Amino acid sequence: MCQHKPPCPTADSPDREAALIEVSHPEQGWTRLCNGVLLFEDTGELLPDGQIIAPHRPATTKMVAA
Repeated sequence: MCQHKPPCPTADSPDREAALIEVSHPEQGWTRLCNGVLLFEDTGELLPDGQIIAPHRPATTKMVAA
């Protein structure tokens, strides 16, 4: 799929989110990468083979008053 040099990570590689953006629709909450991965604003993903990756936002840290 990817025509970039060097090629972007494939959809099944651990760094798949590093692929370049092909289409972005922030008003709808999703972005398609050149490897076919759909990224959603909640950090969930849909891979080209239909596999769903659950949202994986980092845990928030609580501020402690001094």
